Amino acid sequence: MELFKKISELKANNDFEGLVELVPYAKTIGIETSLVGDNIVSTLPFLSSNIGNHAIPALHGGAVAGFMENAAIFHLMWTAKLQQMPKVIDFSIDYLRSGQATTSYSQCEIIRLGRRVALCNIKVWQADIDKPFALARAHFLLSSNEPFNKES
Repeated sequence: MELFKKISELKANNDFEGLVELVPYAKTIGIETSLVGDNIVSTLPFLSSNIGNHAIPALHGGAVAGFMENAAIFHLMWTAKLQQMPKVIDFSIDYLRSGQATTSYSQCEIIRLGRRVALCNIKVWQADIDKPFALARAHFLLSSNEPFNKES
């Protein structure tokens, strides 16, 4: 119940920085979040610490995956009435091309939102939203009041 109350306060104040504060890894890689229209859009400003291949230079795949996972978590926190922090059940990512050494953006679409599990599609792009450089699909556990059973 405490997380729900905290998120409600953040939403009432449009405090997106406070949302990021709830996820320490998001702060580490520099994620920022804002509301664009009706959508939560997360931003990964260029940081040299997020580069994986300095020869190209290209973003590290782990930083991209972490960015996308956190973008979905922020979207779920803003959209759903959560009692606890969403936990990843599975995460599948398709890297379409290298992420360049520039600002990246990510947006999440909730495909299914149940009481216990959410399914999200996430895309990340740089200059053009219609040219994503990575796409992901993730399931999140929203509530663990009862044991997770694959047959449910």
